[in-house]
Amino acid sequence: MCSNFLGVTDPQRLLQYFNASTEGDPGPPSDTYPGQFSPMLIRATGPDPTAPPLKAVDAIFRFVPDFVAKLEWARNTFNARGEEVQRKRTYKGAWASGRRCIIPVECVYEPNYESGHYERWRIWQPGFVPMGIAGIYDEVKHPDGRVLYTMAMLTVNADDHPFMKRFHKPEDEKRMVVVLAPQEYQRWLDGTVEEAASLLKPWRGPLLGEHVPAPARKKAPRAESGKVVKPDLPEQDGLF
Repeated sequence: MCSNFLGVTDPQRLLQYFNASTEGDPGPPSDTYPGQFSPMLIRATGPDPTAPPLKAVDAIFRFVPDFVAKLEWARNTFNARGEEVQRKRTYKGAWASGRRCIIPVECVYEPNYESGHYERWRIWQPGFVPMGIAGIYDEVKHPDGRVLYTMAMLTVNADDHPFMKRFHKPEDEKRMVVVLAPQEYQRWLDGTVEEAASLLKPWRGPLLGEHVPAPARKKAPRAESGKVVKPDLPEQDGLF
């Protein structure tokens, strides 16, 4: 599973690696935690046929936000298990309706216990090429009348993955997000449910990782407040 990542916000990187447009200035990238906003990519529907086919829109990284449900189960809806997404009541409507998105990330963070205690590791692709993570999304109405997007990352079992099996507690099941290859983006967004399901598999491309300092612990700001407080970040050498 993944509860923390660095989203792609640079318009040039979104255009170069995902052929996606963005509106306004999203500002510098910052680590995203459940309940915070980060870009997701969906099909653009504008009239200009020469415009990029995808667009980046902000979404809450949690499928069921606090203003919809404050129950414990809702707090864990930032990841959706690929084995259950088609039948889990929380996600099955979005899945059946084809509300699939791509979540562009520079890197993800996972817990590593090989030293005998918790260490925060940053994981990325060689060359710092962004990853497109398979996601599903929904639209929810805020009590103040706004319509907001919410999203969740798809995950699969990683017990046998040569790299990702190193993460999470020794006694826990190993999970990893579904990383899509660029040639799979169209099939994920536009394909049938069956075609999309065939893409829910462990990533076999190369991944790199390193131990990075954990940021100072602070309460994650909630998206429904309308105020996003960016946490202090470790240095991201070579990312930009």
